[in-house]
Amino acid sequence: MSGPLSGIRVLDLSRVLAGPWATQLLGDYGADVIKVERPVQGDDTRHWGPPWLEQGDSGRGRESAYFLAANRNKRSLAVDLSCAAGQRLVRELAAKADVLVENFKAGTLDKWGLEADALRRDNPGLIVCTISAFSRSSTRAHEPGYDAMIQASGGLMSITGASDKDGGEPQKVGVAIADIMCGMYAATAIIAALYERSSSGRGQSIEVPLYDSQVAWLANQAMNYLVGGEVPGRLGTAHPNIVPYQAFRTGDGFIMIAVGNDRQFAECMRCLGMSDLAADTRFQRNEDRLANRDALVALMSSALEREPSGHWLGKLAEAGVPCSPINDIGEVFSSAYAAECNLVRNLRHPYQGELPTVASPVRFSFGEISYESAPPLLGEHSGEVLADWLGYSATTISRLREAGTI
Repeated sequence: MSGPLSGIRVLDLSRVLAGPWATQLLGDYGADVIKVERPVQGDDTRHWGPPWLEQGDSGRGRESAYFLAANRNKRSLAVDLSCAAGQRLVRELAAKADVLVENFKAGTLDKWGLEADALRRDNPGLIVCTISAFSRSSTRAHEPGYDAMIQASGGLMSITGASDKDGGEPQKVGVAIADIMCGMYAATAIIAALYERSSSGRGQSIEVPLYDSQVAWLANQAMNYLVGGEVPGRLGTAHPNIVPYQAFRTGDGFIMIAVGNDRQFAECMRCLGMSDLAADTRFQRNEDRLANRDALVALMSSALEREPSGHWLGKLAEAGVPCSPINDIGEVFSSAYAAECNLVRNLRHPYQGELPTVASPVRFSFGEISYESAPPLLGEHSGEVLADWLGYSATTISRLREAGTI
């Protein structure tokens, strides 16, 4: 693979989403990522369907769309880690790796003799990244954690959804955002550790708990509480610090208006035929608009409902007021922008020839993002990886298959 991380070897022992998302990012940047999975069963997400990518009309094989979202640019090695031979294989692979990523329950790798300190005795430069639900140094270290649980307990659901007065209730985000953000924190931490290693030569251990990650990216909402002392609540599409900044109903649908300063507010009011409101002492400054949010939103809503979305989007855009339609995902991928910027790339897949995948948003001036390979079939590269990384002969690999180790 080409890319900024070309030559970096990653041993990926993680499952589900946070870890695989991190390692997919590393693969996109050119790393050689080996996904270690259980024989027969594989990563749990291989079974999280429908929808499925199926093997033609034969029905002999299928892969879930969920699995396909997080596992491109990897090779799959199916290994039975419950047996001594499988554990020995992983130790040998770790000795050749730059990075190992895992999200097993606390104590699992220790039980198998695969703890970070033991692996670094053979490979002092190894970087081990552990993704957990809660910190391994906490009293909650052995508790499980899935994205929805973390969104709920980490505060996100308390600020997501319509307000009580609008008949709302707590909502989770429509994608597993706690997992995804944790994976992104993990990927950046791994790259930072690789940079540090380039001068020190030392490997290190990294821990990225889902819960801590969730709390960390509460961003302005967390600081609103820490500085202001008031617990944020749910505001639907509205912003806690800026007004008007929310979705509004129009004559035929909804649009999003995102006014970021007083000049934009004055232009917005002119477009709505309410220029006098820009000089109204209740609304002149953002802090005034925050104090009088309900009154302003009611006045704007009344005006916006008189014309269709297209009318307002044209007027507001011409005036330099940030606004947008509320597109569904089909509209996102069928847009002219998606075509212009190649937001969908096609990868070769043995089931249906071509598999669409969502492009990375990163653009390098040199060192391209890799779109080398589709998410692998379970164990697709077992023999290839053992020959490539460990120099195993075909005879040795056959014996491991016969023994059920791979």
